[in-house]
Formats: sequence, C-alpha cells, structure tokens
Amino acid sequence: MEIQILDVRYHLEVLNFDKKSTIVFLHGFTGSTKTWRGIEKALPEYKIVLIDLLGHGLTDSPEDSARYTMELQIRDLNLLFGQLGLENFALAGYSMGGRTALAYACTYPQQIEALILESASPGLKSADERLDRQQRDSELALKILANGITSFVDKWENIPLFDTQKRLPETVKQTIRAERLHQNPLGLANSLIGMGTGTQKSYWSQVKQLNLPVLLVTGAMDPKFMAIAEEMKQALPKVQHGVIEAGHAIHVEKPAEFATMVKEYLSSNYRGGKS
Repeated sequence: MEIQILDVRYHLEVLNFDKKSTIVFLHGFTGSTKTWRGIEKALPEYKIVLIDLLGHGLTDSPEDSARYTMELQIRDLNLLFGQLGLENFALAGYSMGGRTALAYACTYPQQIEALILESASPGLKSADERLDRQQRDSELALKILANGITSFVDKWENIPLFDTQKRLPETVKQTIRAERLHQNPLGLANSLIGMGTGTQKSYWSQVKQLNLPVLLVTGAMDPKFMAIAEEMKQALPKVQHGVIEAGHAIHVEKPAEFATMVKEYLSSNYRGGKS
C-alpha cells in the first residue's frame, strides 16, 4: 500500500486487517517492513501496520537531508495515522525505529495507548556527545554515497553491535543482508544526516512526563542498550523492562520470545483502540 503524505510517498503494509486493536511497528536503520516478517502470525489478535520510514525500503528518498529531521518524520507519521483512521493504538519500534516511536510518543502522547521500545534510546544528553556523533554519522553517510551500498553493508554487518547475529542460521543472515542491500544509498545517507542519533534532540527530559505504559525490551548480550534501559527505567513513570538472551536485534535473534513478551505485555496494558 502506498500513501502520499505531503511531498513523500510512504510504503506500508496492513496485516490481520479485520482486527480492531492495532500495533504499528517501526523498523531500524537499514530496515523496512520486511524487518517484521511473520510478526502477524505471532500476534494474530492484532491488526499489524508496518511502515517503511523515510529513505528506507519502498518509501521515497528525498534529495534534501533537511527533509529527514525527526520532527518532520513524526509529523509525517501522525498525518499517516490520521489517514488510516488510527486512534489509541500500540506503537512499537526497534533501534532507530524505537527512537522514532519514543519521539512520536513524547510529541503526540494522546494518540497512543502503549509503547514498546526494543533496543532504543531517548538520544544523547550532551551537546558534545551529539556533535561527535553528528560528525561520525556524516562521515559514514559520505562513504555510503562514495563507495556504494555493497561496500557499506559489508562493513555494517560486521560492526560489534551485530556480533551475535553471526550465530544465526545462514538463511536468516542472507535475508537480513538482502534487506540491507535493497536500500537506496541516498536514503540511508540522508537518514543518518537528518535524523541520526547525533542530529535528533534529546528526549531524556520529556520521558519523565510520558504517562503511558512503556515496555523496554533489551538483549542481555547488548550491554550498551541494557545500560540505557536501566537509566530509562528511572525516568519513565509507567515502565516494565524485559530482558531476552540475545543481542541488539531481539526480534531477529529470538523472534518467538520477543513476540511472546509483546503479547503478554499488551494483554495487561492495552485495551485496544478504534481502527
């Protein structure tokens, strides 16, 4: 399905269409709707909405990196949800998609009823941290454009964050690689520049006012995001923290356990809205 939001054509998939209660899933950097393949079978009682974020998958990749700011991305999502007639839904996001989901929840808290953040962060706290990350992300963006998508993916799949994925079956690894290789280099580069961790504002102060149920899901073998989740637990008013024996991409490494945790959490914390 394609939906025009202002100047951008968004690609999305709606699964389990006849269900009333809705969960929207947002993928991570280099991901797409394919990230969540099979999730509708694990959560059959929910309508599942999968969206390709700006510059990813089959959604447009505008040439101007200024179009990719977090503020504009969550504005687009809010307009898209309005076109779909979604209210009081559950919103889930992984990594970059988790940052996006949290930013959306902080900006439009009245729209959602529950929030699920997998390996996510409210951003970097200090200006110095953000500037350092901006510089590194800009350098990476230039390399993507200069060297092409294959060279980038060869390096990206070997960063320490994804070490645990090397234990996955070869067929799963090839599926993940194919998803990454099908990205638009310009879209990835502009996403890094426009809404990377260094560019987006910090939402640490705003999470303290986020008065809705939040589930944090982190992998026990992902120490960086385990530490971030522990700190987020101190800031969020209504929070639960689930830990699964996995790395950063829990939904890939332990899909059944991830789906079970999401289902059990929503059964207690999400009544289901209009759709």
